[in-house]
Amino acid sequence: MTEYLVRFVAGGLIVSMFAIVGDMLKPKSFGGLLGAAPSVALATLGIAVVQHGPHYAAAESWTMIYGAVALGCYSVVVCHLLMRFRLGALAATILAFVVWLAVAFGLLTGFGGAA
Repeated sequence: MTEYLVRFVAGGLIVSMFAIVGDMLKPKSFGGLLGAAPSVALATLGIAVVQHGPHYAAAESWTMIYGAVALGCYSVVVCHLLMRFRLGALAATILAFVVWLAVAFGLLTGFGGAA
């Protein structure tokens, strides 16, 4: 229970900090970009360092990087399916999810990680 409370507080503080920085930048859309994912990742890594040590947190950070690369591939595929092939949103996201899974688990398998 304490871990969830720490995550909640740390995530909230970091989200607030990123929102303030994002609000100062132009264009204003950076606020949303910086709001959630980086702050949750930092809070998770901070807790991992405290609970399991830096080596565990380093492995966890690599899996976050693999997920981010897979998300980038997913986004490109969704854009192509929506714009070039005129697929519906549901069909495009389901097909691109297969790409996300393949890339994420391919990177995890190829480069190692805690799966």
